[in-house]
Amino acid sequence: MVTLLIFIAVLAVLVISHEWGHFMVARKSGMKVYEFGFGFPPRLFGIQLTKDANGNKKWKFAWRGKDDDLTQGTVYSFNLIPLGGFVRIKGEDGQESGPDSFAAQKDWKKAATLLAGVGMNIILAFVLLSIGFMAGAPQAVDNLPPGTKVEDRRLEIMEVMEGKPASVGGLQSGDIIMALDALQDPTVQAMQEYVDAHKDQDIKVTVKRGDQTLEKNIHPFVYPDTGKGGLGVSLVEVGLVRYSWYKSIYYGGIMTGLYLKEILFSFGYLISGLFAGAPVGESLSGPVGIAVMTGKVARLGFNYLLNFIALLSLNLAIINVLPIPALDGGRFLFLLIGKLKGKAVEQKYEQVAHGIGFLVLISLVVLITIKDIGTFKWIFIDLWNKIV
Repeated sequence: MVTLLIFIAVLAVLVISHEWGHFMVARKSGMKVYEFGFGFPPRLFGIQLTKDANGNKKWKFAWRGKDDDLTQGTVYSFNLIPLGGFVRIKGEDGQESGPDSFAAQKDWKKAATLLAGVGMNIILAFVLLSIGFMAGAPQAVDNLPPGTKVEDRRLEIMEVMEGKPASVGGLQSGDIIMALDALQDPTVQAMQEYVDAHKDQDIKVTVKRGDQTLEKNIHPFVYPDTGKGGLGVSLVEVGLVRYSWYKSIYYGGIMTGLYLKEILFSFGYLISGLFAGAPVGESLSGPVGIAVMTGKVARLGFNYLLNFIALLSLNLAIINVLPIPALDGGRFLFLLIGKLKGKAVEQKYEQVAHGIGFLVLISLVVLITIKDIGTFKWIFIDLWNKIV
């Protein structure tokens, strides 16, 4: 239950920031916004700022969409399906006109409104990463600038080589090395020296994996090129790295750019893999998979959760800017086509394209969710056992 609540809170931050970008730019561009919605209909409830006959402002509940007073202020609605959000702008479907409609605006204002959600997700990631560096962000601690504060320093397994003693002995990527026999909290150098000095005997390796502390007896092997002992792992020293506020802002910007670059490359590999016929299902996660990962990250601490939300926000930005109908990038594509043709694409064709795109995206989410449920079925079994 706690994981579910954290997931909904994280989703709310991502969705509201994204839709807030559309909302603010639309309003600043002179467009009338009928509704700002969190989640997808049916509506649970909404609130709307209205004026009475004397011009006095007051808030009222807006329970059903058909009862909305469109002459009054924006309805802020909360809807049943908490997997997204929307901003309903006057004239965006081509059915209404007027100086405060979407259709009446200049193309650059339309483009800015369509892409504002993506921009807000990037800004959110930058802010979260900057705050994370101020509070202490998880990072490799080698080659840090002088004066950097590091807390919770630990040695973590980055990769386990297949067929080597560590793999055979049950060590996994992400395990934290706590001790080698009586050697507590070793550094990379201390571990390498200890393993080499004891390469002819079993070593009791104590690791932390999630909430568990495990002990593994592993016999090192000898690297033929150096003659030194090893376990067959790649190691990294990580910790919570804290900077001054101005350095935090600087590194927040740098990390935002680096993460965007890595995510773009990942999407490029994913799309090229699709065209090449490579299996990519295991690399995709839907709402269930993201909820499970959110719970795991939250248990690591608030600092890790900030970093995770920033990554999700950047992923959401990249996905939404793709030129796929029903997404922001798809709507921008139709706007660009109209600009190049010198005539806007007919609304009936654009609406059909967005409708098909939406159905495809929903179908994809359903399929990935089914895959996630199969992958994480142990969670549902555990929840059911607690209920009964």
